Amino acid sequence: MKKELNTTFIYILSITGLLCCCFGGLGFLLSGPAYLVAHNKVKDATQNPDNYEGNINAMNTAKTIALVILIINLLCFIYIIYVLFSGGYDIFIEEFNAAMEEAKRNA
Repeated sequence: MKKELNTTFIYILSITGLLCCCFGGLGFLLSGPAYLVAHNKVKDATQNPDNYEGNINAMNTAKTIALVILIINLLCFIYIIYVLFSGGYDIFIEEFNAAMEEAKRNA
C-alpha cells in the first residue's frame, strides 16, 4: 500500500503560522514542525519513490513555503525579544497606559 504525499497539512500549518506572526513571532511553533514534516516526507519519497504516490515537486513547494514562513517568524520573534530587552518595553507600557486613560476620559 502506497503512502500519499499530502501537502494540505503542511500548507495549513504554514499559513496558520504566518497568521500567528502577529503574536510576537510565535508562528514558528507551527511553521517549524510543518517544515520538518515536509522535509522528512521529501527525503523518504526520494529514497523510496515506489512507496509514495503524489507529486514530490508539490511537497518541495510546501517545504519551501514552510521555510520562508519559519524565517519570517523567527525574525519577528528575535525583533520582539530585542525590543523587550533594549528598554522598548517601558515605552510600550507608557503609551498603553496613556491610551487607556484617554479611552476612559472619552467614555
